[in-house]
Amino acid sequence: MQLNMLEAMEIYVNVVEQGSFTRAAEALELHRPAVTRAVQNLEQDLGVKLLHRTTRQVSMTDEGEEFYQRCLSLLSELDDIRRSFSRTQPPKGRLRLDVPITLARAVIIPALGDFQNRYPDIEIILGTSDRKIDIIAERVDCVIRLGDLDDSSFVARRLGTAGMVTCAAPSYLERYGTPHTIDELMKSHRAVNFFSNQSLQFMEWKFTVDGNITVIKMPSSILVDNSEAFLSCGLAGLGVLHGLRPSLAPFIASGELTEILTDFPPPPKSISLLYPDRRYLAPKVRVFIDWLYEVFCPDAQL
Repeated sequence: MQLNMLEAMEIYVNVVEQGSFTRAAEALELHRPAVTRAVQNLEQDLGVKLLHRTTRQVSMTDEGEEFYQRCLSLLSELDDIRRSFSRTQPPKGRLRLDVPITLARAVIIPALGDFQNRYPDIEIILGTSDRKIDIIAERVDCVIRLGDLDDSSFVARRLGTAGMVTCAAPSYLERYGTPHTIDELMKSHRAVNFFSNQSLQFMEWKFTVDGNITVIKMPSSILVDNSEAFLSCGLAGLGVLHGLRPSLAPFIASGELTEILTDFPPPPKSISLLYPDRRYLAPKVRVFIDWLYEVFCPDAQL
């Protein structure tokens, strides 16, 4: 492959990611006509149109999207090869992550300063969501997932577990009373339930009863699809919460929430890291995985 082809591919990737020929030229410290010419030459050499151009923005054609993905893969691999055999160059580049909101707020974000101090040349693109994203389509390097996994096509590594807790706002308990058994909970109380798909199927609640796991589905007072709304509804006294202890513990400590059913502790929820099954892991991904193991300490519970 000719060197000028590699340069043109890097220019094209920058145009796509910057969304503009002008911004790409500034980022690469090139004249704008040179950037435009490089993309035009690519389109001519490939015999396809890569970009739709307007006065305000550029967008990829279908062929342009496929070419962009292959450029990313090739350029990343070339850079990783160079860095793998260099003792002087630390990992660098953009690291795309997706993390559940509760873990991002309670665990990942507070610790990220340490990672940035170690690897200042890695730019983190942190997505926080409670939906199950498409790792490949959204070009994410790795994701952290809670609970059982069904992504058999990806590499999964266990990071540890997170404790669960059942609680409610004092205002809710004053109005409806405090349940002391699972039966009381189901018969006389309503939940803030969490759902993660369009079918509105909500998460099951699990408790340890006489050494066995009891699974129930609580009647809902309200259904929510993200952790921020889940917490807000609980604090507002709209129902009982059954969620991650790292996220709810500060509010229990402050008295804004009250832990209930302590004789029936919920089993912990597993925390796993997923990433595409590739034979070669980019250095930026590898060092992040190693760092995560330090943060979560596998076999420990948050």
